[in-house]
Amino acid sequence: MFGGHDTTTSAVGFALHLLMKHPKVQDKVVEELNQIFGDSNRPATFHDLKNMKYLKRVIQETLRMYTSIPIIFRQITEDVQLSSYILPKGSTVCLFLHKLHYDPKLFPEPDVFNPDRFLPDVVKSRHPYAYCPFSAGSRNCIGQRFGMLEIKVIISGILRKFKILPPLADCPDIILGLDAVLRSLTGIHVRLENR
Repeated sequence: MFGGHDTTTSAVGFALHLLMKHPKVQDKVVEELNQIFGDSNRPATFHDLKNMKYLKRVIQETLRMYTSIPIIFRQITEDVQLSSYILPKGSTVCLFLHKLHYDPKLFPEPDVFNPDRFLPDVVKSRHPYAYCPFSAGSRNCIGQRFGMLEIKVIISGILRKFKILPPLADCPDIILGLDAVLRSLTGIHVRLENR
């Protein structure tokens, strides 16, 4: 069991980093938020969050590139034939989701940040288990819907008030580390400017 706060903050941090590096994507998210909220500074409602479709794709692409929990383990409950191999009952299998999410057969140009990978027609053409940042099957994350709403609330709240810019001083590139949850060992450096 993982508490949702670690996975959520990991996703938010990496999303802010990617939005800083891709100002056109950031502008498109802000345009969507302006269509939803106009000049209002009211809090987001559940209905508003459902209408943040482009922001959802940005978050999905962030989780593809920086899956909060990139490695999961499963115990096999019965013998499984896999190609010419048999995985015996009782074995523990390590699933490296990060590698899955960077498979160029599933995600062409996997190092490119492209939220349009999650347009409905594109998603339909992919195997349902090609993308599983919240695990999958009977052991998937029970908080994934809540987590997605939480991430939308945080990012939309920041983008409604601030523009995300690169830091003024040179900062180290992201160096990924894993401590149950994916993190940047060098931190995530951005600068905020009032809108």
